[in-house]
Amino acid sequence: MQNKEFNSGAGSVKLSRTAMVAAIYAALTIALAPISFGPLQFRVAEAMTVLPWLYPEAIPGLFIGCLIANLVGGYGLADIVFGSLATLAAAFISRRMKQIWLVPLPPVILNAFIIGAVLSKTLGLPFWLTAGEIFLGQTGACYGLGMPLLLFLKRKKINL
Repeated sequence: MQNKEFNSGAGSVKLSRTAMVAAIYAALTIALAPISFGPLQFRVAEAMTVLPWLYPEAIPGLFIGCLIANLVGGYGLADIVFGSLATLAAAFISRRMKQIWLVPLPPVILNAFIIGAVLSKTLGLPFWLTAGEIFLGQTGACYGLGMPLLLFLKRKKINL
């Protein structure tokens, strides 16, 4: 049985939006690799983690984009698996936030703990220091870049 939603024009738009989010996330992360990976990171593409609040189809796009970026990133299987799953979980939770100012919080918190743990174990660094560094980078990307993006898209009613 075929999924009627993806056979319709609206389904094509949603599938295109998913692919666009994945491609932009991966491209931004890889292009800015020197600042996108490691314990001191500012992953600009994480600004896109606010998109699920407006566009649920951004959830798989963020996961796929993060997976592709982490395959290139060079921090091993744990980062590929747990980093991508952290992004997926954060996207699902962000989608369900009731207050707009809370939307960027799940990727900040989840990545601080999950990526902090992965990099701490992989690189032999102190967990709390690594988690704190990830927290700071995520806060900058998600609140500093993501929140203005979310407010702009919401205000302009932009349909990506």
